Amino acid sequence: MSQSLIPATILTGFLGAGKTTLLKRVLSEAHGQKIAVIENEFGSENIDNDILVRDSGEQIVQLNNGCVCCSIREDLRTTLSDLAEKRRKGELDFERVVIETTGLADPGPVAQTFFMDDEIAEAYLLDSILTLVDAKHGDSQLDTRQEARRQVGFADQIFISKTDLVASAEVDALVHRLKHMNPRAPQRQVHFGEVPIAEVFDLRGFNLNAKLDIDPEFLNAGEHDHHDHDHGHDHDHEHGEHCDHPHHHHHDDDVKSFVFRAERPLNPAKLEDFLGAIVQVYGPKMLRYKGVLHMQGSDRKVIFQGVHQLMGSDLGPKWAPGEKKVSKMVFIGIDLPREILLQGLEQCVT
Repeated sequence: MSQSLIPATILTGFLGAGKTTLLKRVLSEAHGQKIAVIENEFGSENIDNDILVRDSGEQIVQLNNGCVCCSIREDLRTTLSDLAEKRRKGELDFERVVIETTGLADPGPVAQTFFMDDEIAEAYLLDSILTLVDAKHGDSQLDTRQEARRQVGFADQIFISKTDLVASAEVDALVHRLKHMNPRAPQRQVHFGEVPIAEVFDLRGFNLNAKLDIDPEFLNAGEHDHHDHDHGHDHDHEHGEHCDHPHHHHHDDDVKSFVFRAERPLNPAKLEDFLGAIVQVYGPKMLRYKGVLHMQGSDRKVIFQGVHQLMGSDLGPKWAPGEKKVSKMVFIGIDLPREILLQGLEQCVT
């Protein structure tokens, strides 16, 4: 009998952002789920002491609430495949996996493991990447560490912790900055890692669903983007100048997002060639991208999304009667050549 796929969540965020607090909460909350936690580092801030039942140098530790915890001795792939095998044999009982990455990790390769490796892809379903940002130190970490910026770019959901320690204007500025880096991840301010379990699991960030969750205002602000190539101002404030908050200090982060939209249908062959070429050249710098597209000759939405060089697409539902057929795409990446991409995409419009 085939067991259904095991959902996996990647938990990332900078040191001190509260990943461990969040994990403790998730593991000890009485939700009746059995969770396997894979820790990428058994460092000083791991989740031992109060909820771990330790035994001698064993790689997999049974927790006293029925969850399991293991450290990565070799690589993630081996650890995942060991866990899945023990589960198949009935030696371990768990319903989902959470991978806690080190504070400096790039979630990209971790996410790719779930798509590149057949054995892993047949056992697991990558649900989402959660990124914790510490409101007190977030700005300086984003300023100085590219890994922190990448973690934001990859996120399906952003949790901002420690907002009680800073003035609300600073929190607003951080929220604003994060939104420009990653407009597709909802942000939630959390207190001491206290997040309801429903906001952590089954978020389906890698689903090819027909929604492109971007704040409509953000989209509208970008309306003029691909026609009005005005290089008159030197700071590239991506989405129009409506962002002049009194407290907003402009950050020219290398992780940026931009949105492309087209009212006329797209030519499938041209788009496929163009995206294929872009991914070949810029794949390593493309963190996450997604689109819901109106293709010439199709009465159904076409949905595509990708991580780095890995791109997948699928036919979505039919356009509803009276629904405006608009293609929308969002790209999140490191120093992506926005003009080249927008102009190339324009060429794919019929």
